[in-house]
Amino acid sequence: MAQTRRTTKLDSRTARANLPARHAPYWQHLDRGQSLGYRKGAKGGMWIARLRADEGKEAWLTIGAADDHGDTGLDYREAKRAAVDWFARKAREALGGDEAVDAYTVGHALDAYLKWFRLHRKSVRDTERAIEAHVRPALGAIEVAKLTAKKIRTWHEALAEAPPRLRTRRGAETLNTRPVPTDNDGKRSRRATANRVLTILKAALNYVFQEGKVASDDAWRRAKPFRGADAARLRYLQRDECQRLLNACPAGFREMVQAALLSGCRYGELCRLRVDDFSRDAGTLRIAEAKSGKPRHVPLDAEGRAFFEALAIGRPADAYLLTRGDGKPWGKAHQVRPLAEACEAARIEPAANFHCLRHTWASHRVMAGAPLLVVAQVLGHADTRMVEKHYGHLGAGYVRDVIDRTGLGLGIAAGNVRAIV
Repeated sequence: MAQTRRTTKLDSRTARANLPARHAPYWQHLDRGQSLGYRKGAKGGMWIARLRADEGKEAWLTIGAADDHGDTGLDYREAKRAAVDWFARKAREALGGDEAVDAYTVGHALDAYLKWFRLHRKSVRDTERAIEAHVRPALGAIEVAKLTAKKIRTWHEALAEAPPRLRTRRGAETLNTRPVPTDNDGKRSRRATANRVLTILKAALNYVFQEGKVASDDAWRRAKPFRGADAARLRYLQRDECQRLLNACPAGFREMVQAALLSGCRYGELCRLRVDDFSRDAGTLRIAEAKSGKPRHVPLDAEGRAFFEALAIGRPADAYLLTRGDGKPWGKAHQVRPLAEACEAARIEPAANFHCLRHTWASHRVMAGAPLLVVAQVLGHADTRMVEKHYGHLGAGYVRDVIDRTGLGLGIAAGNVRAIV
């Protein structure tokens, strides 16, 4: 079996500081024939890009000084972006296309959109990852003016047929992937992923179109997502599963799961809760940093009020409301392993992720007759569309009960025909 060629980790000042100074550059593979280099000198480093053609010919570009001392120079992300832009220009030259440096490409549109996104939205990391993994490598070098609906559809269809990506070690030349799914559910999932990435691409192109950077939005307006791929797939726990899960959770983690089931809050929102975010008088939780960017207040029922009051009583106002068993605050991904272990111990199959607890809260509220508008407001949605999509069918029992209670009583008797049993 062929071994994967190792490349040097260059994405942080700490990693580069551990490299010995030498004249030959350290290289990090970016794509086929494309590498980002770092030459370590006695007083600092320099970023370099290298493009290697199939016939062995190479072209080099000195990008600029690295930010090794933190005050001046380019960081890894800036150097990588400059290298990718240079590779795109060289690709256009090789194809005999427009060689103008100022040609406005999809890559430029992505950069402009991300700059805006970082200032106005919260899910920056997920959007950046999707762009760098799926959009920029395939479309970044194309000029927006020459982008066609056919090119977008071809890229979109190829993305849906590509194998699912797994987490890969930084610097690895090859990606870890799962086999391409052949079952209907697997195909639907890949199409849903392709639709989400297409949405990001369209958002970036619409942004630069509205900013007057491009003359027409016809190409991406005519590129449509796959139908039926984003059908709601709801997973929530039954009442007995909730109890089994709580019984299987370790003491330090059980409170976090209870808080999610009683409030419907996201994991990150619960991690950031302070004691003074719980209002005993109003019986609410204040979510200062929500996914939408707008704060909200989550009302609690009697069971929830009693639970959070027990957590808050006698503690400083600025203390974290929920902490781990060692008293430290919960952090990113700290919930993954204990929840998986608890699901295994409780024999919950398929295992639930933490977001499933939020679905559980909403599902049982809707089934108990809570109006969709109320559930949407508590969850922090701007309107009822998402709630109707995911939970609307669960309100069928409530609708049926209302119809029974409001019977017209017209005295219309049933016929005398009876089924033969």
